[in-house]
Amino acid sequence: MDLLRNSFIVFSILPFFPFFLVFFIYRKWKNDKRNALLVAMDVTTLFLIVSVSAFFNNIFNLKFGFYLILLFLLIAVGLIGGAQNRLKGKVDVTRMLRAVWRMTFVIMTCSYILFTIIGLIRYIFKSM
Repeated sequence: MDLLRNSFIVFSILPFFPFFLVFFIYRKWKNDKRNALLVAMDVTTLFLIVSVSAFFNNIFNLKFGFYLILLFLLIAVGLIGGAQNRLKGKVDVTRMLRAVWRMTFVIMTCSYILFTIIGLIRYIFKSM
């Protein structure tokens, strides 16, 4: 159980490790580069959410980073579901969740990079 917990912690701190790990394993297994990329994105999103929420809490000295991300996810689900309902007259839950999850990957990746840079700058100026 400790191995599982420690692996999750390492993958949350460095979310690009599970991305490359899943990408290369899936690509060798199925020999499909596009689906390997999509599966790697889907798996990595969970680790990015945990990592970005921890960065947010650390940088802004707050305790609700994870809940703020969940709130944005719920708002995105509502907006995309409403748009699907207006355009097609019905909501395709699978497509909606997939779109939100992939959009979350892109936003969390950008946030991870931004918060890493901010954290490094704060660390450098704090140590001076």
